[in-house]
Amino acid sequence: MLRKRIDASQLDLKEQVVDIRRVTKVVKGGRNFRFAALVVVGDENGHVGVGSGKAMEIPDAIRKGIQDAKKNLIKVPIVKTTVPHKIIGHFGAGNVLIMPASEGTGIIAGGPVRAVLELAGVKDVRAKSLGSNNSRNMVNATMDGLRNLKRAEDVARLRGKSIEELLG
Repeated sequence: MLRKRIDASQLDLKEQVVDIRRVTKVVKGGRNFRFAALVVVGDENGHVGVGSGKAMEIPDAIRKGIQDAKKNLIKVPIVKTTVPHKIIGHFGAGNVLIMPASEGTGIIAGGPVRAVLELAGVKDVRAKSLGSNNSRNMVNATMDGLRNLKRAEDVARLRGKSIEELLG
């Protein structure tokens, strides 16, 4: 399914660095060190994106990660302060179970998943990491789960029914 690209210049985006790693390439003359940064950007109002950048210096890697994240923004359906339904996001060996929570619960999630959910603007949610705890896999699995969320109105429209018929 083709998705319309979201214009990042229209949004007031905040960024958060989730992970910085030093990566090494062994060459004839010794070792080359670079830094890889995993960055999440979001407007805390239903838009969130993830990007990674690699450079010789940490600030350059973060800047590249932010640029990459702005290219990969998605719209997250939010009902009141939580997600519309329970979903499992998959990426590699990482799986993330995202569950709606009642108002006042807050964000109950581990590090990388929490960063994505906070910047997406979800206020009340529970999340459980299943499988890999690699931060890159966790963030991408969370994004997969958020990308696959659907509102009741969307499902009703796809099925050609009213919301009342759907919810019974």
